Amino acid sequence: MGRDRRRLGPEEEALWSAVKRTVEPLRPADREPPHPAVPPVPEAVPPPRSDISAVTPKPVPPARPAMPSLHPLGRRDRQKVVRGLTGIDARIDLHGLTQDEAHARLSGFLARSQGLGHRVVLVITGKGGRGGGFEGLHVAERGVLRRVVPLWLSLPEFRRFVLGFEDAHLAHGGEGALYVRIRRRKP
Repeated sequence: MGRDRRRLGPEEEALWSAVKRTVEPLRPADREPPHPAVPPVPEAVPPPRSDISAVTPKPVPPARPAMPSLHPLGRRDRQKVVRGLTGIDARIDLHGLTQDEAHARLSGFLARSQGLGHRVVLVITGKGGRGGGFEGLHVAERGVLRRVVPLWLSLPEFRRFVLGFEDAHLAHGGEGALYVRIRRRKP
């Protein structure tokens, strides 16, 4: 089964040549020599301005250092913590605190933990009430700390202390607690 190949007509040849010029080959060896490009048209130069701002460049603000990335516990490290082979160095319970109180206590706790050389700490946020039934309709929103503490741990102010975090195992509070890896203090 062979294919009958026909020759391209002059119009088809011109069209095919135009298409070939717009396509870049996958392999450099297949490339054809570049076609002569049309020289760019010089743009008009605006007349010089007399005010000083045109002459003085604006100062460039220094680049912010990149925020360190978060690294949660690895599978083996998590197993060691859950089984008690690696201890939790410290724990803080934020139950019953307002967001402002919890934020201040968490910040101080993480700073102290880093200063003491702790590696893994447990932050207990609580699971929050389910708010089921009639009573749940009239109670203020619950479980706020459970939602905002992971957001706080991702903020730049906490990233200097926090290497990573993840939900704790059921033995340590499950969804209502977080394992937090503490970043080593720079000498």
